[in-house]
Amino acid sequence: MSERTGLVTIFGNPLTLLGNPVAVGQKAPDFTVLDNELAPKTLADYKGKVLIIAAVPSLDTPVCDMETRRFNTEASKLGENVVVLTISMDLPFAQKRWCAAAGIDRVATLSDHRDGSFGMAYGILIKELRLLARTVFVVDRDGTVKYIEMLPEVTKEPDYDAALSAAKALV
Repeated sequence: MSERTGLVTIFGNPLTLLGNPVAVGQKAPDFTVLDNELAPKTLADYKGKVLIIAAVPSLDTPVCDMETRRFNTEASKLGENVVVLTISMDLPFAQKRWCAAAGIDRVATLSDHRDGSFGMAYGILIKELRLLARTVFVVDRDGTVKYIEMLPEVTKEPDYDAALSAAKALV
């Protein structure tokens, strides 16, 4: 198992990332997460779609809340060929409750809590906190990673315009 330091912080404190780092141009690694109904979801479930995958620490934090709401608003403008996934370590029950309260209907929230499959496969599982580092991946219809933004400070928002432009260029 790979351990990397010096890539991300939380409130300025350095963190260790576990798993295999993903690079632009490589095939997106498979993963198994749970949807809000506890059904397993894998990369294959989204085959043929452009994916924006937003990994966040927890929907119950202000920045993750803002990010997921923003992607939910933007998702309605992207068309049926683009799917936005938000993956966190939150329990599916908490994600379902949060989505209902926030009116989230265009972003699929998925839970990596069971075994950290996504976090490990994409190299963004935070060792010290067992949370995901804030990262945005854009994957094309063929399953190739085309864009990555890993936020050096986990409490900062991503560059929405860059991620959305990367996804739109693939449609």
